[in-house]
Amino acid sequence: MFQKKTVSPFTLAVTAVSTAFVCVATMIFSVYVPSTEGFFNIGESMVFLSALLFGPVVGAFAGGVGSMLADILLGYSYYAPATLVIKACEGYVVGFLKRNNPRFLSKAHWKLLTLLLGVIAGVTLAAVGIIYYSGTIELTLGTTVYSLFIPTWIWIVLGALVTSFIAVIGFAAEPEFGWTVFSVVSGGLVMVLGYFIYQMFLIGWLFNIQVVAVAELPINIGQMIVGAMVALPSARVIWRAFPNLKQASQ
Repeated sequence: MFQKKTVSPFTLAVTAVSTAFVCVATMIFSVYVPSTEGFFNIGESMVFLSALLFGPVVGAFAGGVGSMLADILLGYSYYAPATLVIKACEGYVVGFLKRNNPRFLSKAHWKLLTLLLGVIAGVTLAAVGIIYYSGTIELTLGTTVYSLFIPTWIWIVLGALVTSFIAVIGFAAEPEFGWTVFSVVSGGLVMVLGYFIYQMFLIGWLFNIQVVAVAELPINIGQMIVGAMVALPSARVIWRAFPNLKQASQ
């Protein structure tokens, strides 16, 4: 006989709340870029935080459903099916890796790994940003749209800051937190790769706009970095205030 598994009221509650937070965070701040018809948002922070705090299942549901609802409500319904799958995978990977810390890597290994990840992310962001995003963009805050001009040196500075930020985490963090960073970055890279494949081989193939897949890379990398900058310190604060949550996520 198969034993029927029940979902606790707490799990249902945190799943619903996390899904709502992901949706709201995605919608509340967005930067639309006309050249790619894509947008930058801060929803990644809530996807990461949900997965870190409550595990892979909650992270997958909140990330997939919450982000998909935001796409539909913002008028990007052609991204909704891909978003459901990609963001669900992202949340699951973060939660799964966080719960499966191998605990054998030394701090020296984390320093080298995070420095390498920082250089790759920073150089990619600067290069693609200079090529595709130097010029005029549209910033949407609520119902108001602003036109902004982005000079090329901004991307060089941003690339250097991203490299420095990731490297500093690796040099300063203990191995346990280093694994948490690795979990978040891995989930973020799943998102970056997922949208690249969708835009290159599905949307791009249908509308002959494969260049969008490359042009969207800095947006998605930026979302990953900003999401990590918000989610990682937030998770540490919450774990200190509620130690039982940290034990449940392990």
